[in-house]
Amino acid sequence: MLAPDRRRVVALAYEGLCTFEFGIVVEIFGLPRPELDVDWYRFRVCSLERGPLRAAGGVTLRAPAGLGALARAGTIVIPGWRDADEAPPEALLQALRRAHRRGTRFVSICSGAFVLAAAGLLDGKRVTTHWRYAERLASRFPRVRVEPDVLYVEDGNVLTSAGSAAGIDLCLHIVRRDYGAAVANRVARRLVVPPHRDGGQSQYVPDPIRGEAASGLARLLDWVQAHSHQPLTVKDLAERAAMSPRTFARSFLRQTGTTPHQWLIYQRLLSAQRRLETTTESMDEIAQAVGLETAAALRHHFRRRFRTTPTAYRRGFTMVKV
Repeated sequence: MLAPDRRRVVALAYEGLCTFEFGIVVEIFGLPRPELDVDWYRFRVCSLERGPLRAAGGVTLRAPAGLGALARAGTIVIPGWRDADEAPPEALLQALRRAHRRGTRFVSICSGAFVLAAAGLLDGKRVTTHWRYAERLASRFPRVRVEPDVLYVEDGNVLTSAGSAAGIDLCLHIVRRDYGAAVANRVARRLVVPPHRDGGQSQYVPDPIRGEAASGLARLLDWVQAHSHQPLTVKDLAERAAMSPRTFARSFLRQTGTTPHQWLIYQRLLSAQRRLETTTESMDEIAQAVGLETAAALRHHFRRRFRTTPTAYRRGFTMVKV
């Protein structure tokens, strides 16, 4: 049996629909994008209940299809769930299990993870959800490996995200998986959001960036992105921020949810992706250009972060004749 086309995306609508999460899914997968000149997603919405649906915020909508549309989906998105304590209808769970047997990809945003868990699709998998629901999800479904403090998680054919805006990060990650970094960056630019928040970044930043600190850190990050090919260290960044290395590292983690080293490696990998897509440079040349020094280091970090090799990535997403 052929694997389903993952670019055939179906989103679930339901009474009490989480409007923001649903809007993210429509924005990323449902809008036409002729400027990209790629075979974009085929998007549909299916309804759990018949008739008009009342969504959060007083909005009423009507989906054009019923649960039968899930049988033709390559990617099924659950944009939240109306009540984490409410068991989803058995008809929905059965439809999801049938899709799972066909090899469908599943995506949940925020409390949508409870629907996938109820269907048994998260057993043994690493997942996340909004930090408010993480303990409840882990307690109710002990076979699920809940990671409570990350933006999103990909484990096999299941991708789950934390609350609200983390759904944007996950959906852009999916676009990057399906179409490459250059296309994902253009979609992010149209959304006016950064294309590169890493899934392992913390959901909750305990010390939000304010005032002078905010503008100063933003300037530093912009400078690092422009100079990421240089052999920068945390000490170098601390000196530029006029802090001791220890103070800078603590401040960076509190204000961004990740460490300077992790953030810098990720920026270099993003630069490597763009070069793999748009140049015929060798692995050594790319490694030098993005600050990873050697092809071996590039392969190590690339496989660790993206679970594929630079060569395989170039083969899938190159925009030039190699």
